[in-house]
Amino acid sequence: MTEAADIASFVRPLRFDAAHPSFAGHFPGRPIVAGVLLLEAAADALRDWRGMTLRQVVDAKFLAPLLPDQDAEIELVAQDNHRFRFTVRRDGDTLVRGTLEAGA
Repeated sequence: MTEAADIASFVRPLRFDAAHPSFAGHFPGRPIVAGVLLLEAAADALRDWRGMTLRQVVDAKFLAPLLPDQDAEIELVAQDNHRFRFTVRRDGDTLVRGTLEAGA
């Protein structure tokens, strides 16, 4: 049996309910998912997949917004033991991509 930590990549669904409290201020009348929520989702996925905490976001490029109630996915790919590329996609389109560094 393969342990989760031995697998080179990890994918999970991602969706933010329109009732999420952040949408009231980000932005009223035209809400989008805040970048910090997407980064937090990447950190949560890293913890669930590898049991590691986030040390830092090395880089992140936000290419397109994620809207409330849209289905997306987050993928993590191991670069080495402590660096991971992450990508958030919706219907095959890349919304965010970057690199995470995990703590020891």
